[in-house]
Amino acid sequence: MIKLIKIDEDSRVPKYKQIVDSILQNIANGNLKINQKIPSINSFSEEFYMSRDTVEKAYNILKERKIISSIRGKGYYITRTKLESKVNILFLTNKLSSYKMKTYSSFINTLGANAHVDLQIYHCDETLFLNILDKFEGAYDYYVITTHFKTEELKHLSFTDEVVSAIRNIPEDKLVVLDNIKLGTGGDVIKIYQDFENDIYNALKEGLSKVTKYKRLILVYPDKAVYPYPRRILHGFRKFCVEHEINFEILGEVYDDMILKKGDLFITIEESDLVNLMKQIRDEEFVLGKDIGVISYNDTPLKELLGITVMSTDFNVMGETAARMILNKEKGQVKVPFNFIDRNSI
Repeated sequence: MIKLIKIDEDSRVPKYKQIVDSILQNIANGNLKINQKIPSINSFSEEFYMSRDTVEKAYNILKERKIISSIRGKGYYITRTKLESKVNILFLTNKLSSYKMKTYSSFINTLGANAHVDLQIYHCDETLFLNILDKFEGAYDYYVITTHFKTEELKHLSFTDEVVSAIRNIPEDKLVVLDNIKLGTGGDVIKIYQDFENDIYNALKEGLSKVTKYKRLILVYPDKAVYPYPRRILHGFRKFCVEHEINFEILGEVYDDMILKKGDLFITIEESDLVNLMKQIRDEEFVLGKDIGVISYNDTPLKELLGITVMSTDFNVMGETAARMILNKEKGQVKVPFNFIDRNSI
């Protein structure tokens, strides 16, 4: 089997990627069969005069893609040979919220049987994000990524210099960026983005006639959240209030036993704040949508069921658009719709 592997010493392609590509090519050509044993890491490194680390990195990529598997004391074996009909995609997102999962579900449903998708979560942790990209470098046909990070003070960051550098190692024709278009990437990158500042500004403007019926507009922006939110939301909110001369306040959370007054209109972002606020409105016997108004950020089925007015990105469209552009080999950037959905809570 070792004679089937081709390594070009003069190529600028990393050796580990040449190993991966050569094994995949031999599988596609029928030279390697399922359950066929392949050389050990030591044998491979000795035959081609390369380090164990290089061969091990290639084998780890193949193991992650379920192409090969290892059996203790026996060696490595081919475990998957149906490669050519599937597009292999890494979907790398910052958290598993209900709306992130809505994007992911619509993405894989649109792809159907045409792709194999691996989901990885990095929890807004820059180090984990960088480690995942390094681990899976060269392993996938497409990398679908969102970039939301947090500082030690739990402030939101869209990216850092290290993140930008790592992303630029991904070929542009294999990169799909969700949410953020300010990474400095080129025209061959697929970008499906939200415009956080203008989205909230335009949505509130759409609901202006109802918003102005209230005496004070209060944004509950969680500034110490485990998964921080873009501060551009704050900028758009302030811009709207100042331009329309609306009395406003920004709170870090919905406090227990908070002072509620008739004429307050709240905008909540976190689910926990919405639940706490709704409980206090009920306990103090205010009439929702009349005495006190509530708008929630990002729609969920439960908010629809409860009749909560929302401002929300269409996360189904985000996932569907990303999948369609991959399948059709399209390039460019697409702004995702952000809707003001008026229900019974204002």
